Amino acid sequence: MARIPMIDESAAPPQLKSIYTTIAGKRGGVANVLKIHSLLPQTMEDHFNLYKTLMFDLRATGIRRLLLEMIAVVVSSANQCQYCITHHSEPLRRLLKDDETLAALQRRDWKNLESRLPKESLDLLRLAEKLTLRPAAVQDADIENLRLQGYTNEQILQVILVICYFNFVNRSVLAFGLEVEPDFEATCR
Repeated sequence: MARIPMIDESAAPPQLKSIYTTIAGKRGGVANVLKIHSLLPQTMEDHFNLYKTLMFDLRATGIRRLLLEMIAVVVSSANQCQYCITHHSEPLRRLLKDDETLAALQRRDWKNLESRLPKESLDLLRLAEKLTLRPAAVQDADIENLRLQGYTNEQILQVILVICYFNFVNRSVLAFGLEVEPDFEATCR
């Protein structure tokens, strides 16, 4: 149960009902991470649009969704956000097709991951952990290292925004005490 009320779809006023319908049409349902915005419908719509842009509109940078889902799991693990770990481990499981690597990502087991992932992915995921746990420790060298790994400035911007997005979402989920939806399988497309 969330720490503030969430308006159910059946009781939603017209503007909110329209937003619920749009989200459910694209995802199969409305996840609690979005539903928590029901008291401020415009923030729900904006949140959903930001999520879609960062995680699914890959034309601008070419960063693969696999890597973005890895970031989601690493950041959520660092923040101990079980809700987001659950929500993003499922698509990552489908993309990875490797439960051992998924488990190592969930634990942020860098030693185990060194043999499973390319260096450029590992460096980015380590930066995700660093920015999450020690944001003031990020330095010019961290960004330059990504450039040396072949990431463009646009790609670096996208992955930093994804890291920041999941920190925002994790903190919202934890602050409001959100739980995984009973119909989670339908809402995680």
